Amino acid sequence: MLNIASIVIGLIALILAIPAFIPLLGWANWVVVPIAVVGLALGAMSSRTSGRNLNIVVIVIGVVRLMLGGGII
Repeated sequence: MLNIASIVIGLIALILAIPAFIPLLGWANWVVVPIAVVGLALGAMSSRTSGRNLNIVVIVIGVVRLMLGGGII
C-alpha cells in the first residue's frame, strides 16, 4: 500500500515537473522536489522499490533543472 501511495505521489510530482521546464517557471521545482521527497520517504518504507525509484528520478530531474536555472548554486 505504501508503494502505491509513493507511485501516486511520484506521478503527481512528475506531472507538476513538466511545466517547470518552461522558462520562467523553473521556480515550480521548489514545490516539486519536496513533494517527491515525501514520496521517496513512503517508498523507502515499502518493501518494493518502484515507487522509491520513481521519486528518485523526479528529485534528480528537479534538482538538475534548478541547478541549470541558477536556483541552486
